[in-house]
Amino acid sequence: MSIEQLVQQVIKGLNPRQQDILKERFGVGAGQEPETLAAIGKRHGITRERVRQIETGALKALKEKIRSHKECNDVLARSIKFLKGQGGIAEKEQLLKYQEGFLERANEQCLELLIAASGAFYLHQEDNHYRPFYYLDKKHFQSAQQFIDQWVRFLRKHEKEAHQGKHDELLKQFIRSQKASPQFAKNALGISKKIHTNPYGDTGLAEWPFINPTTIRDRIYLILKKQTAPLHFHIIAHTINEQAFDEKKALPATVHNELIKDERFILVGRGMYGLREQGFVAGTAREVIERILKAQGPLASNDVILAVQKERFLKPNTILVNLQNKLYFQRLPDGRYHVQEA
Repeated sequence: MSIEQLVQQVIKGLNPRQQDILKERFGVGAGQEPETLAAIGKRHGITRERVRQIETGALKALKEKIRSHKECNDVLARSIKFLKGQGGIAEKEQLLKYQEGFLERANEQCLELLIAASGAFYLHQEDNHYRPFYYLDKKHFQSAQQFIDQWVRFLRKHEKEAHQGKHDELLKQFIRSQKASPQFAKNALGISKKIHTNPYGDTGLAEWPFINPTTIRDRIYLILKKQTAPLHFHIIAHTINEQAFDEKKALPATVHNELIKDERFILVGRGMYGLREQGFVAGTAREVIERILKAQGPLASNDVILAVQKERFLKPNTILVNLQNKLYFQRLPDGRYHVQEA
């Protein structure tokens, strides 16, 4: 039997207006969506307050009917058992997926009507802080809130380690310190919008640009960081769109403008950019050669080419042409080059 059939059975004893308002309020029925008190009141020609009163009375009457309905009690009992196994809290989709194992068809609107009437457990609708989730009681909700807040404070103190790929180690350490079950910890953090996982599977605080990049610059940084090698700005734009951070498309021209303006990004060839923190240094081909020769001393032309190509995507001929500039470089009798003395 489906949960829709169970709901239809238990609301039969209500008067027609009560049935209509509950169905409209919770979106029960084919193609229906939950409606506001105002919208329902307008349709029935009554005030929103009167709709609320009818809804309250209908739920109270429905509670008595559910108590004597074996199948409804079975659904609620199994759901409660599942929530207890999850530490008293679970994302909405988790419970609905579990119910698919013993119901013909799980339906969130019908479930919401059953729990609203029975008070067996509770639903927290999605808001700015949480994804939609079910919880057993206020105590479990408060425990989850406390766990989330403490984890956020802990992560902020260990941001550097988290960015170094140690998030899972930190979480295990924190769970042990809190004497919490791994399942409860997973579910509590799963409902919080303060925790985010980026397209590369890195998890951390949603406030961190590396975890939740909201600007083009931060998305460029994340992509270059993950690629560990320079990329052409067209490829960077394509990758941003491929990762689907959001619905807004990144245009190559926009990406190029951001690359030029941010000192974190270094031009290493025609349209190719790498990260400064990965060892790439700003400067023209001549400036790069000059810096290398000052740091390493005189070098043969082939050694200069190899050293420059570690930092720049330049053709050997381009490097050799720059070496021939006698205003800046001098060829020694043994064939090596050094920086021309002023």
